Amino acid sequence: MKKLLLSALSFFVFASHLPAAPAVDSESPEAKAKRLEWFKHDKYGMFIHWGLYSIPAGYWKGERAPGIGEWIMNRMRIPAVEYAQLAKQFNPIHFDADAYAQLAADAGMKYVVITSKHHDGFALFKSAVSKYNVVDATPFKRDIIKELADACAKRGLRFGVYYSQSQDWYEPGGTNNNWDFPSNEEKDQSGAYDNYLREKAEPQVRELLTNYGPICLVWFDTPQIMTGDRPKRLTDIVRTTQPDTLIDGRLGAVGDYQSTGDNVIPKNFTDDAFEVPATLNHTWGYRSDDHDWKRPGEIIFKLVDIVSKGGNYLLNIGPKADGTIPSPSGENLRVVGAWLKTYGEAIYGTTRTPFGEELGGYLEGRKDAKGNPVWGDLTEWRCTAKPGKLYFTLFRVERVGQEGYFALPKFKNKIKSAALLEEGGKRTALKVTEKNGIRSINPTRFINDGPGRVVVIEYEGDTLEK
Repeated sequence: MKKLLLSALSFFVFASHLPAAPAVDSESPEAKAKRLEWFKHDKYGMFIHWGLYSIPAGYWKGERAPGIGEWIMNRMRIPAVEYAQLAKQFNPIHFDADAYAQLAADAGMKYVVITSKHHDGFALFKSAVSKYNVVDATPFKRDIIKELADACAKRGLRFGVYYSQSQDWYEPGGTNNNWDFPSNEEKDQSGAYDNYLREKAEPQVRELLTNYGPICLVWFDTPQIMTGDRPKRLTDIVRTTQPDTLIDGRLGAVGDYQSTGDNVIPKNFTDDAFEVPATLNHTWGYRSDDHDWKRPGEIIFKLVDIVSKGGNYLLNIGPKADGTIPSPSGENLRVVGAWLKTYGEAIYGTTRTPFGEELGGYLEGRKDAKGNPVWGDLTEWRCTAKPGKLYFTLFRVERVGQEGYFALPKFKNKIKSAALLEEGGKRTALKVTEKNGIRSINPTRFINDGPGRVVVIEYEGDTLEK
């Protein structure tokens, strides 16, 4: 294996994946920390991308649209008037809010975020400011956001909404439809964009925060021309209507936490709150031709990896037009949920690794085509922590004869106990041995036999000494 160099540069890799925050947050750190408590505890949420785009499912008039499913209107330059006719076909008779919420619960997810309005401008809730919504414009005539909010509340799941504040391809003043309407620059200069914000986006965000019970977070997206006081106007609506509601990192100003790029997992850890939004295949909104699903073991590794770096995993499902969820989504997520029933102690309420060498480092002497150092990942194990406890999720251990061998990273505290987490909350004690200053465990019973087994080490004191 090539030599890995842990460099000071690696600490800054994380920041390169985050959008710039042009505004300064004047709120006290204590207020933000209080609001973030549940977020930092829960770690794992369900994203739901659903809307009119699930009807064409990646194809328009027999032609395959490039890219992700929910962008079909933009990618195919479909006129707004023509695309809006899809609303007359949207009748998801198999939608069952209780089934959606139960899947999230079965998967071990603690919060749910759904696209209340995506870039196509269509709302999945009853809106007084635009008839272009699921109640007024479709034969379904049911408020999907209301039903899902209620279903989540019954199961103790937190409920949040995605809202596309800038892009709205249906409205003349929204950004990024330049095949029907003027360019973004012209909309900005003429005042059309501000009219859209004041007449639709801002009132709809207020409706969501007023009519649907507690909203754990508002997930804004693609902050195109969100300059001047525009981000503050939306922030003020959130803060005055539901002060405990989180704002993500894509509003166009400082939010409560950072959103990485789509499916981008940072290379190193951070103490700043962040979330990785990710897909189960290659699309967010449903595409009929995308069957490349992430396997349960892959999902588990990504979840543990992200949490060990201090972040949250927001994993997406894309329902079909009839309201059903693609079966591989449900099947794979439930396998992950079963894993979390045994090992959730190593995920929920934990903090990032106190070590770092397990993550990898820059490869000595290696540069990419642009002359940047090349990072090499390590995947054998990950660590999460609680006061007085270390959780080692082992994905692969070294063999010594017929036994497994795992050398613990160095720390000074005396070890009180070591145990393998088992089903039903049971713990199987493991022996810790020390040789030449290296402490190790011999986890013979689980040599590479599954998608990650967890060992908990309890040590003296609440703080790790290295």
